[in-house]
Amino acid sequence: MRNTLFALALVAVLPLAGPAHAFQCPVDIAAIDKVLAKTGPMLPADIKGKVVELRNLGEKLHQGGDHSGAVDALAKALKLLGQ
Repeated sequence: MRNTLFALALVAVLPLAGPAHAFQCPVDIAAIDKVLAKTGPMLPADIKGKVVELRNLGEKLHQGGDHSGAVDALAKALKLLGQ
């Protein structure tokens, strides 16, 4: 019985996870853009290039509906920026 209730709760909540990720993507993209605008010229070229690559990948994945993948890519970019 307990496992059944857990499974039902999971099924009820799971559809809400996608929309939450969808809203996070634009916030992360804006945060990356803000940091790049301030510190971009001071970043080593290889780090800046990787951040821009991950940021663009995150935006592309977001636009394609892969919000989980987008959040992952954007989180990696933010980590490289020390955020």
